[in-house]
Amino acid sequence: MYDLIIIGGGPSGASAGRRAGKLGLNTLLLEKDEFPRYKPCGGGLSAHAISYLDFELPHDVIEWEVTGVRGVFKDQTIEVHKDHNISSLVSRADFDNFLLKKAKETGIEVHTGEKVLSCKEKTEFVEVITKEQTYQAKFAIVAEGAQGLLKTCVRPADTREEYGISLVAEIPAEERDIEEYLGKTVELQLGVASGGYGWIFPHKTYYSVGVFGVAKNFPHPKATMINFLKDNGFTGDYKLSGHKIPLGGIKRKITGSRVILIGDAAGFVDAFSGEGLAYAIRSGQFAANVIAEVYQQRGKIKDLHKYESICKAEFGTHLKYSLIFSRLIHRFPERSFKMFINNSEILDKYLEVVDFTIDYKDYLRWSLLNFKLR
Repeated sequence: MYDLIIIGGGPSGASAGRRAGKLGLNTLLLEKDEFPRYKPCGGGLSAHAISYLDFELPHDVIEWEVTGVRGVFKDQTIEVHKDHNISSLVSRADFDNFLLKKAKETGIEVHTGEKVLSCKEKTEFVEVITKEQTYQAKFAIVAEGAQGLLKTCVRPADTREEYGISLVAEIPAEERDIEEYLGKTVELQLGVASGGYGWIFPHKTYYSVGVFGVAKNFPHPKATMINFLKDNGFTGDYKLSGHKIPLGGIKRKITGSRVILIGDAAGFVDAFSGEGLAYAIRSGQFAANVIAEVYQQRGKIKDLHKYESICKAEFGTHLKYSLIFSRLIHRFPERSFKMFINNSEILDKYLEVVDFTIDYKDYLRWSLLNFKLR
């Protein structure tokens, strides 16, 4: 009988595991893949996300530093920069592997290559069944990301209106060519996919190139991705990898009687930018804190729901307004981009949202007051 079982060893699960270990919980972490493993992702890690870590990232984990963003719509382009790094680009294989190692340092038990088949809440414990074994714990955290179905032990699966589909390819390139094309900039192209965008991110030896759109209105993601690659001069035969991205800001149930959902499984993702690493890390830490408080201080099981209020206070309003902002921008892409072109301060101010020095609600209020947006 464990105090806690964590299902999933990505950034949210590893962050929960590290915090649980430091709090003295007898913890088992189960991960279906062997690490390091490939993870399709642009790899953008905001300074906001890094601030949640209680350790420094090694220099070799960070592949590129970014100070600005280049926006593109049809034949129009705008670019703005800050005087500091707003994001770091990482390989998710290396980054995730490092986070899992930091979790292991706290003494928790970690099983990689062990896929969980089911997670069931009982009256006194949670039963977790894998291909190899059956485990029991007082509590469980589901950190399986957006792809898995174990979260349905707490809430229904997302509808096609509630998640996006992303396709990504890694395009090999020389570092000097990447520097010449992008410098310290990430490129976002609007109008590529309904409810989403296309991106080109710099890494040390490759470009991360991808497209993202809301599933309901994105019937042909592969064709869109192929056209996006060709339109940007990438004409090779590249491997395409796809995954789901939940849209943040949608009300979802995230706690059961003994199970907590974190990260993408809980739907904690910026609905406009698609960034989820900050909320994955932070929600994992919050979940471990709440479980430790309930278990070690003999609190009531219903106190597990404190997790929901803590997450809501930390970033709930931010994600809610990220969804509003995303729908506004993608409903009127041409008008929106014209607004950015005519008023570069609006895009410059958006970088403060990326920094998390202001949230989306404050950003929209600022825009309305300063530019009388309709």
